[in-house]
This record gives sequence, structure tokens and C-alpha cells, in this order.
Amino acid sequence: MLSIIFITVLSYLLGSCPFGIIISKIWRGIDIRDYGSKNAGFTNVYRVIGPLPAVIVLGLDIAKGMTAVLLITQIALNFPSLSLIDLKLLAGLFVILGHVFPLFAKFRGGKGIATGLGVFLSIIPVESVLGLALFVLMVAITRYVSLGSLSASVFIFVALIFERYYLKLEVPIELLVMIFCLTAFIFFTHRGNIKRLLAGTENKFGQKDMRLR
Repeated sequence: MLSIIFITVLSYLLGSCPFGIIISKIWRGIDIRDYGSKNAGFTNVYRVIGPLPAVIVLGLDIAKGMTAVLLITQIALNFPSLSLIDLKLLAGLFVILGHVFPLFAKFRGGKGIATGLGVFLSIIPVESVLGLALFVLMVAITRYVSLGSLSASVFIFVALIFERYYLKLEVPIELLVMIFCLTAFIFFTHRGNIKRLLAGTENKFGQKDMRLR
């Protein structure tokens, strides 16, 4: 029980570190949520401020996910109550929730993609790298980051289904459940993007019309 409390609280607090907001304030003295798409993630930082701070935000947000899964769970193993995979999934879930609903930023954070990538890379690296490749391909073809993110999340879930039920690999059912829930959650956080994609009004990656002057 102690390990569960430790992981949920520490992972959530780690996820709540709003690096997009912090970097935008250091770089330009602004709150990134007041500009562009009003999101605190990598893409909006890129559009409003520029590529270098965006890459820094991306790296820090990915690191949050990896730190929660690889480091916090190892500390929690000193108080065993769940299996290692369950501890990792719990840490991954709460670090993503912290990123999307950050305690330190009035619960207005990013959409969970970069932090989710850090979580997935730490638990299912092969599927995550393939999903990342699909993301890059989709963005290169369509220039829609949101479409790439949604496609990659669905691909990872389908890949795990294929591995478990067709290839008969040992894919824990709790992993499938979590990936399904996170995929649904990603679609929820991208609901505005989905509406704009359907309406043909979604901003394309590389557009500079929203960049801070």
C-alpha cells in the first residue's frame, strides 16, 4: 500500500512540473497558454517561441515519463505490494495525468503525448519506436502533429493486440488495458484538434502565423 501511495503522489507531482510554461517564461517572459493554441506542449511552444525552446520542452517532458517509470518505481520496490509491471503502469498513468492536469499550473497542462512517449519508451520500447516512426511519417506527409499523435497511439495499441492474440506473446492484460485507456484519453485531450481536422482548419506544423512577434 505504501508503494502505491508513494508512486501515485510522486509521479503526479513530477508530471505536474510544467516545463512548457517554465521555459516560455524564461525564454520570452510569457505564459505560453496565453498564445497560439493556448496549450503548454511542444507544438505550441514551437509555433509561438521557436524550435530550440520547443526541443528543450520536448526533451524535458519525455524525461518526466521515463523518470517516473524507471526511477520512481525502483525506489518503490523497497515497499513491495504490486508486481514491477503494475508499478510501472501506475507510475506512467499518474505522471501523464500530472502533465495534463498539473497541480503547479492550475490544472492546465499539455496533452500528454511527449510524457506518454517517455512512459511507452520505458515499458514497450520496440512498439514505441515504431509508433514514433509512424508519427514522423504522418507529420512529414500531412504536417498535422495531432494526426501523427493520434495515429501513433492507435498503432501502439493495435500492435500489442496483434502480439498478444496473434503472435501469442506474453503481453500482460493490464498493459493492454492501460494502453487502451491512455489511447482513449489522448483522443479526449485532442478532441478540439479532431474537430479542426474534420473541418479542415487544423494548424499545420511549421506555420509561423502564431509565432510571438
